[in-house]
Amino acid sequence: MPDRRKHRGPHPDDARLFAPERLPALRQAGTDLYWLLSRGYADKSALKLVGDRYELEARQRLAIWRSACSDQALAGRKAREVPPETCAGLALGIDGYNVLVTVESALAGGAVLVGRDGCFRDLASVHGTYRRVAETIAAVERIAEYAIELGVSHVDWYLDRPVSNSARLKALMAELLESRGRADRFNIELADSPDWVLSEYSGIVATADGPVLDRCGRWVNLARDVVAGVPGAWVVKL
Repeated sequence: MPDRRKHRGPHPDDARLFAPERLPALRQAGTDLYWLLSRGYADKSALKLVGDRYELEARQRLAIWRSACSDQALAGRKAREVPPETCAGLALGIDGYNVLVTVESALAGGAVLVGRDGCFRDLASVHGTYRRVAETIAAVERIAEYAIELGVSHVDWYLDRPVSNSARLKALMAELLESRGRADRFNIELADSPDWVLSEYSGIVATADGPVLDRCGRWVNLARDVVAGVPGAWVVKL
């Protein structure tokens, strides 16, 4: 069935699944998951064990999984995280869909998760195809504005070439930035593997993707800071 969504908003079940009375159990489940991951348990086995114990539904399992990391990963990520002011005068590499979809979700009233590492992550994700939604332009503008406020020398914004409609999104973003007189500060690229590019990036990386955070040099919590400026954003701390 084709994706006809016009917004990156909440799933119909999210108000129930992430209601305030559900959060204590989800947080305890997350704590158990962190404990298992920190002791070398296999990812899928740990998630199934915790999910079954707390009788979590599929989206709840996804939420604690996207919020989780081991003690070892947490220490490494925090050691490489830099404050926003560090970005001044340096190049910024943005994990295109990773950051964009999170901001789109926040603007549309979707749940945005606060992970153990402090990163903000959505529950929408992009799998194979990207579809522009009503919040896309506003999300691009907010991300671009914040990047400029950081005083970076330039921005390399990477989109996944294998994802359908990436070329269209690149053209839309380029046109939007050109109309705002900012095209000279932004380089939008289609990459076969943005994860690999960002893992080797010499500047500062903006992503909430766990494997990239575990391999990159320095990173900044850009999505968190942009979402913090969205009035009424639904932020779920797990």
